[in-house]
Amino acid sequence: MSDDEDKTAATTGAVVSGVPEDAMKRLAEMRPGSPRALFTSDLTVNEFLLVREAGFRPVGLVLGSSVYHVGLQVGRWSQNMELDKLSQAMYHARELAMTRMEAEANALGADGIVGVRLDIEFKEFGNDLAEFIAVGTAVKADSGSWRNDHGLPFTSDLSGQDFWTLVQAGYAPLGMVMGSCVYHIAHQRGFAALGNVGRNVEIPQFTEALYDARELAMSRMQAEAEELHAEGIVGVQLLSLPHRWGGHTTEFFAIGTAVRATRADHIIQKPQLVLPLTDR
Repeated sequence: MSDDEDKTAATTGAVVSGVPEDAMKRLAEMRPGSPRALFTSDLTVNEFLLVREAGFRPVGLVLGSSVYHVGLQVGRWSQNMELDKLSQAMYHARELAMTRMEAEANALGADGIVGVRLDIEFKEFGNDLAEFIAVGTAVKADSGSWRNDHGLPFTSDLSGQDFWTLVQAGYAPLGMVMGSCVYHIAHQRGFAALGNVGRNVEIPQFTEALYDARELAMSRMQAEAEELHAEGIVGVQLLSLPHRWGGHTTEFFAIGTAVRATRADHIIQKPQLVLPLTDR
């Protein structure tokens, strides 16, 4: 490790694999208490003010990136089956991006990350190359301990408004949890397909394939929440992402924010009606 890396590590905790040295230096300068400290955020003005109202200060925009070669796995033409190698690739690539984003937040001394976006962009400069990107706003609590049971900043894809509502009601976000399943959906044989022409009829093999794939993604997301000792998962999205694999291979992706109660009572503030006073 170079002298510059030693200095950066002493300031931010450690130089993390996959996080550029320039990023760690920038974050060291932004860390609260530093002479050049300032925050950056992709929160809207309303979200920023609500996050502050909830007792958290934005300390910086953090991101993680992983350019990943997604390999090839061929499913049997007439068989429903998970393509486990592709499932593992999609999960691992996202996990790398998330881990690097968390490392940047940790370097800022943050307690959590709000408004996380997890995107995939396939690149034109290489076949089967995709960049997995995680971006969010790192925040630090005015008081209390908000890190999860693993000692890491919490992550959440909730909006600033939903985050405020969650905290006000007595819940804490623990982390974004996800499950992935890349599934090959069997083709119908010729005579079976011809028999469906002009008829309203369920296609059982398609139903079973989609049902099974979604269940696998959901169960994996729930397993991650259990590891965080969560009470539940809010804001769950269950997505079907075809990517570039063709019509009979699809990724089913489940993602949400694991939460746990911080107090016994969960009083939710009721909306108030506000009437403008205008001369008309």
